[in-house]
Order: sequence, then C-alpha cells, then structure tokens
Amino acid sequence: MRNYSLAKFGSNTKKTSKDQALLLLLCMTLLGVFPLDVILPSFPALSAHFQTPPSDISLSISIFAIGVAISQLFLGPLSDRIGRKGLLQAGLILSIVGAIGCTLTSNFMTFMFFRILQALGCGCFVLTHALVQDIFTHSDRDRIRVIMTSASGLFISTSPLIGVLLQETIGWTASFYFFSLIAVWLILQAHIVLAAEHSPPLGKTSFLICYSGIASNGKFLGFSLIAAIAFTCHFSFIAISPVIFLKYFQLSQIEFGFALLSYGAAYVAGGLIATRLQTAISQHAQITAGIALIGISGIALLLFTVWMPPHVATILISMIICTTGTTIARPVATSRAMEFFPQTSGAAASALNTIIFLVGGIGSAAVAAIESNFQILLGMAFIVSCGTGLAIIKYIHRGSPHSI
Repeated sequence: MRNYSLAKFGSNTKKTSKDQALLLLLCMTLLGVFPLDVILPSFPALSAHFQTPPSDISLSISIFAIGVAISQLFLGPLSDRIGRKGLLQAGLILSIVGAIGCTLTSNFMTFMFFRILQALGCGCFVLTHALVQDIFTHSDRDRIRVIMTSASGLFISTSPLIGVLLQETIGWTASFYFFSLIAVWLILQAHIVLAAEHSPPLGKTSFLICYSGIASNGKFLGFSLIAAIAFTCHFSFIAISPVIFLKYFQLSQIEFGFALLSYGAAYVAGGLIATRLQTAISQHAQITAGIALIGISGIALLLFTVWMPPHVATILISMIICTTGTTIARPVATSRAMEFFPQTSGAAASALNTIIFLVGGIGSAAVAAIESNFQILLGMAFIVSCGTGLAIIKYIHRGSPHSI
C-alpha cells in the first residue's frame, strides 16, 4: 500500500490529524452529493428556463452519474502514480469551471456540456475510498465508511431543503454557486491536511493491464456489484423523486424537502444499526441482512399498491426500509472489495465506483424513463435487485466460505 502522510499540525496528536482527515473526507462526501440533491427542488425552474420537459432534467442527473463514472476510470490509477492531493485539487478546479458554466447559459445542450464538465471534475471524489485505505487502519475502515455513508444520508436529507431555500431566495443558479464556494474551500483544506506521499511512485503499468488484473478478480467484482445494487436502489429513487413528489403528488417544494428529510434520516438510523452489527454479526450476515431489507421494501411497495392508492407515506415507508438496508450492506461490501488490491487502491477505487455509478446511472435512467406505475416499477426493481444481490453473496460464499 502507498503510505500517504497527513500534514503536520504542530503539537497536535496523531488522533487530531486523523480527525482532520475524517473531516476532509466528510466534506468530500458532502460535495459529492451536492450536485445531485440540492438541485432537485429546482427541476421545475430548470424545465421552465431551458424550455424542456422535466424528464429531460431527470435524465441530466443520470448523465451526470455516467460522466462521473467515466472520469473515475482515469483518475484512480493516475493517483497511484502521481499522488492523490494534486489530482483532487485539479478535479475540484474543473468541477468549478463546469458549475459556473452551467449558470451562464440559456441553452439546454450547452448546460448539459458544462454539467458533464462538472461531472468529470467530480470524478475526483473517487479518491475518498483510496484515502480511507491510505490513512486508516484495517480495523477502522468499516467504521469510517459507515460514518461516511451515514453522513451522506444526512446531507441527502438536508440538501433538498437547502435547495428550496436557495431556489426561493436566489434561483436555480444558487446551487451551482454554493457548490463552487465549497469546492474552493475544499481545495484549501486538501492543501492543509494532506501531505505528499513518501513512497516512490508505482510502476508505469498501463491502465489496461491494471484494470485487467482487477477485472479478473471475481470476488472484487462480486462485492463491487453488491455495493452497486445497494446504491442503485437509492439513486433510482433520487432520480425520479421530483417526478413522484412534485409532479404526481403535487407537493410544494417545501413539502418535497421535508419528504426527503425523513427519507435521508433513515441513513443516520441505518448507520447506527450498522455500527452495532459490526460487533454482533459477521460481515456475511451484515451484507445479507442489508440486501434482504431492500427486497422487503420492494414487497412492501407492491403490497401497498394492492391495498391502497399511492400515497406519500407509503412511498416513504418503503424507501426508509430500503435505505436502511443500503446503509448496512454498502459500507461492508465496499471495504471488502477494496481489500483485494492494497497496492493499487486508487485503481481499485476507480473500478469500484465506476461499477457503482454505471449501474446506478443506467438503472436510474431506466426508471426515470417510465413515469407511469412508478410504485410497481420501483417495487419490482427492488425485488430483482435483492434476488441478484443474494445470488452474488451465495456465489462468493460458496467459492470461499471464509471470504465474507
């Protein structure tokens, strides 16, 4: 493993340094969800401004995820050669250029160009996984990833309300301006917190050879797909949530924000449960329990469809169950996948996140394209995802009983 050091803090202890690193990672997590969630309440305004259907705006979220996935393919392996710090700062600068460009156009295709540019810059957030591997010990990594996943849910839950406030006070451009301000602050924090690595660069292995080694590891792919399944269930709902709540249920933007507040709070509850489970049951059981909850949420959605007409509460109850499962399964699956390539954690992080975002982007695009019968569609998608995840878990466990 490449040994990345933290910047010195004078008389501060090593614990303080790691606390500073955790704060940096949490800020990266915040900025990672910011372009997706804060903009959700602005869908009607974006649709009106660019004179395009709301479904096109929903599709832009999926395209953003795919752009991030493509960017990650290159940034991770490159960081194994030249270091994380410089690439993180360069990616943030590119994302700022894209965000500001989005605010300066009235043409939807030009907006999409700058949105993709922003996504390519946001690919640098894949380095959070590599930095966890670099900075924290094996015993701390699951705990750190649960904290990051829970924090992500907290940010998700509050982002729409922040988006509503920004939309009503400044307009849809405000989310892009605030993103840029946070990115500038993060560039400065990375300069302060992260020091240059001391180990020599890894060899000049080509990206193709590097990824062929990763792709040939079936267990890595299995754990990555489990993490991707958990993410896709969350991301599909996020991508279609403006259509469900703003268009179908005719909620106000404030009501929409509070609806997602209760949904995102499930991430915090799931994080607390996941923390308890880490010492109570095996990692195999944790992943199985999380994936099973996703299936239960799908069954609940279908049962609600049979028993009663669609209602905001029935959608949220099912999604809270699903989100709890995601928070339990995804951090453990991510940690297990990353353990297979400690010497090239940047490339492994890129491969992992590319799988997650490609599956999430394609899955959410398919859901967003079918607005009718969304309750049945989401329910069936969660059940299929659960079945697929359980089959992958069985395959990994059968191949090596001690692999999970």
